[in-house]
Amino acid sequence: MPPAVFRFAPSPNGYLHLGHAFSAMLNADLARVSGGRFLLRIEDIDPTRCRPEFEAAIYEDLAWLGLSWERPARRQSEHLSDYRDALERLVARGLVYPSFESRAEITRAIAEQEKKAPWPRDPDGAPLYPGTARSLTPEERSRLLQSGAPYALRLDMAMACRTAGPLSWTERGQGPRGETGTVTADPAAWGDIIIARKETPTSYHLAVVVDDAVQGVSEVVRGQDLFWSTSVHRLLQELLGLPQAAYRHHRLIRDAAGQKLSKSTDATGVRELRAAGVRPADIRRRIGLA
Repeated sequence: MPPAVFRFAPSPNGYLHLGHAFSAMLNADLARVSGGRFLLRIEDIDPTRCRPEFEAAIYEDLAWLGLSWERPARRQSEHLSDYRDALERLVARGLVYPSFESRAEITRAIAEQEKKAPWPRDPDGAPLYPGTARSLTPEERSRLLQSGAPYALRLDMAMACRTAGPLSWTERGQGPRGETGTVTADPAAWGDIIIARKETPTSYHLAVVVDDAVQGVSEVVRGQDLFWSTSVHRLLQELLGLPQAAYRHHRLIRDAAGQKLSKSTDATGVRELRAAGVRPADIRRRIGLA
């Protein structure tokens, strides 16, 4: 049996905080105990937010924590053709359509609908896309595409779910409500998700399943905030004929107010703690690792 393959996959859009440290160290610990491999992947498909200094800091912080990984790390920006190929396979099966509305237009349309009744929301609490662009005629779509208008490529979720059939995954950790073991996937709860944009041939959802397949990742260990995203990932794996991994969703590291740590809220950073004289062993104790 081949060795288990684990990965830590941060985005270089900010400095690592204690939540990242927990996920990275847990992955490395599990790889070491199982005699497996530990990979680092840099998820840098968003050029507007990802910066070289943040990527350099990721390498520096992980090394200071005592972690080592197989080199070179996979950088998503260097593999856009992989995602484009996967996208074209979905398009060829008629599972993808372009939507041309702006975020503001979608928000206004949903607000109008909510005057009549509550609008359905995805597991993260965001309102589902109304599906307006599905009703465009081929001629209308062609005209808008030729005009150069910006667009997002969306997965026709109803058609995709019919094509894939029932799905589940093996959960070795625990979901937000205690889910473990065999978990039934519910990708329809996310609606017609964006899987690419005019200027970017992929989204997080599409890139992550392609990357995991290319890298042979067999154990996906990540935070509980991504638990329900696994439904989408299982769907894309099935549609693209990609192998599925086992999943382990771990607890989140939270601040004093009970909120999960976030780059956007200036959560305590690994580099700040290091500068203050905190040691890697102190970090392990603080986040509850032996």
